[in-house]
Amino acid sequence: MIRMLPIEIEGGTAVGVEVLLPGTTLLAVTVGDGYIMCGALDVQLLNERLKERRIIAGRAVGVRTFEQLLDAPLESVTDTARELGIEPGMTGRRALAAMAAAAAANAGE
Repeated sequence: MIRMLPIEIEGGTAVGVEVLLPGTTLLAVTVGDGYIMCGALDVQLLNERLKERRIIAGRAVGVRTFEQLLDAPLESVTDTARELGIEPGMTGRRALAAMAAAAAANAGE
């Protein structure tokens, strides 16, 4: 089953996506041009093999709900996320706010 819901964050509304799979649940929250995700996200792959795509993303491990994903410290982030000031240890909620702010700034250009 797939569930999508709006999630209010500083600077706007993000979209949460939950995918129930046998033995696991995938969680992602996206806003602007970026997203945060559960431990299934392979940040190393994004940084090395897909670097040209400049993906803005962060990974939190050990999360099972949207609230946990928002409140957990990010374990790793992409190089492009770092360019926006998003760092490992930052909460998912703060990272999404930075992504929303970057999207708003880009829209104003």
